[in-house]
Amino acid sequence: MNLHSKNLRSEIERFLLSEINLPGQYIGGELGSIVKPKESVKGRFCFCFPDVYTVGMSHYGLQLLYGIMNQQPDWACERAFTPYPDMTAALRKRNLPLYSLETFTPLCEFDVVGFTLQYELSYTNVLTMLSLGKIPLHCSDRTMNDPLVIAGGPSAANPEPMSDFIDLFVIGDGEETLLAVCDFWLQMKRKHTNRKKALLETARQFDFAVVPQLYCVDYDSSGRAKQPKPLESGVPAVIHSAVVDDIEKYPPPINRIVPLIECIQDRVTVEVMRGCPGRCKFCISTVQKRPLRFRSPENIAEIAEQSCLATGSSEVSLLSLSTSDFPKFDEMMEHLRQRLTPLNVTVSIPSLRVNHLLSKVMSTLTTERTSGLTIAPEAALDSMRQRIGKHITNENLYNGCKAAFENGFNRVKMYFLCGLPEETPEDIGGIVDLCKEVSKIGKEVRGRAPVITANVSNFVPKPHTPWERVGMQTQGYFLNAHRQLVERVRKTGISLKYHSLETSILEALLCRGDRCLGKTIERAWQLGAVLDGWSDYYRGDCWEQAISETGVDVNQTVHETIPDDAELTWGYVRFG
Repeated sequence: MNLHSKNLRSEIERFLLSEINLPGQYIGGELGSIVKPKESVKGRFCFCFPDVYTVGMSHYGLQLLYGIMNQQPDWACERAFTPYPDMTAALRKRNLPLYSLETFTPLCEFDVVGFTLQYELSYTNVLTMLSLGKIPLHCSDRTMNDPLVIAGGPSAANPEPMSDFIDLFVIGDGEETLLAVCDFWLQMKRKHTNRKKALLETARQFDFAVVPQLYCVDYDSSGRAKQPKPLESGVPAVIHSAVVDDIEKYPPPINRIVPLIECIQDRVTVEVMRGCPGRCKFCISTVQKRPLRFRSPENIAEIAEQSCLATGSSEVSLLSLSTSDFPKFDEMMEHLRQRLTPLNVTVSIPSLRVNHLLSKVMSTLTTERTSGLTIAPEAALDSMRQRIGKHITNENLYNGCKAAFENGFNRVKMYFLCGLPEETPEDIGGIVDLCKEVSKIGKEVRGRAPVITANVSNFVPKPHTPWERVGMQTQGYFLNAHRQLVERVRKTGISLKYHSLETSILEALLCRGDRCLGKTIERAWQLGAVLDGWSDYYRGDCWEQAISETGVDVNQTVHETIPDDAELTWGYVRFG
């Protein structure tokens, strides 16, 4: 570690307690964190989560890849998160760099830094971290002395909007691809002094990697971006997502990092299966996570038990897109009961699918620490669910909720989508009617009305889904739908929450846009956009000004339907 890195911790400690809120998120040293001396490894990778510590430390993928990379004797994996504005200001005031929590190493001193793009509203956070980490913001300004900047995750499905800032996007599962890219980059650092040559050779090596600098984009007569084309021979014209055939080979680490402060989710998470048997037309996750892969019930229970013993956690959360579709669900729950009951550990399932098995599943769950059921009907009427590819009925939902109430649950939270193609006023009004019926069932079973919450999100047509060419409904449409819901929910006792329309439209712009959006993202960030996913920090005025100054056609990108014969700006990325 150079002199700057050695002194950085002491510099941070001088102001951390007196000036910074929640200083525990900036000091590292957590139980389960791994520190490797620089001289003991060949390469150093920093996992950069573009959101605050309390969100990032709740992310399963961080813990999984952190463990995999640190199992490699030649690599050290460390962590960094987006600081809150008070910490950002303190670092800038003193000209101090953003650093890793393990060794207080500035981001610019790593061989590779990697971002997970979990949602589009984190894009400005990436710029904050690069800037604070003393890494040149633009790919074109970096040399071989700078880290390779890579990104993966759900939002990497359309690499174009962030192509000015990310050297290389990894598409698909990361368990095998991350190490492969990092190892290859070390070879390139020894071989090349020219960064573009090193990136060209890297792009030719992997068919799951996108190096945006090596593609050009033309525009059609309407101004819509076409599919990017390679600039050099050997660069893949089509990028295929990487798939791990056997997720059993990559169990999460038993000695997970235990956060120093309370996080969004303070529990042990075990991925039980990857993929989803559903084919919902709105869902990008089912496309990205195919095919279906499972862990064995015995291994799930073993991982859960050992992780709880190692971390002291009293709750295990089963992670998947649809845990109730796990083919050996009863066997898995029995194994978990045998191992976790003696430890006084409970099991939660946050991803229950509304189907004919829901009532059976509810009979296996307890309410020792939580009395709430969370489900996602998505639409209120059976007819709309058939259209969106979600083949469940209200009868399935009612039977499942009844079983939940009979087993001690007294709260139900339901997630719905508003603005779906071919939606009618009856579909909107049906949301409240369905909630009222569930409340009625709960009162019949329990003798008093349960707490019912309807969370309504605005439908955003995502790339790579069957509805990727559909335009998003207009602002006026959503405002009218929201008013209808508010009017119908009055005096029902049902709690209604709906997602911010402004951020939903921004999400659509960022996920459907082309590489011209890089200038818009950068300008919004320069104007003060930060932590856009947090309502307390979101600055719509910054985005409005940035969009105006950079001349982005929001209507074409967000609301217009893309013609069937038009190329897609994300069309060179393929899943499945």
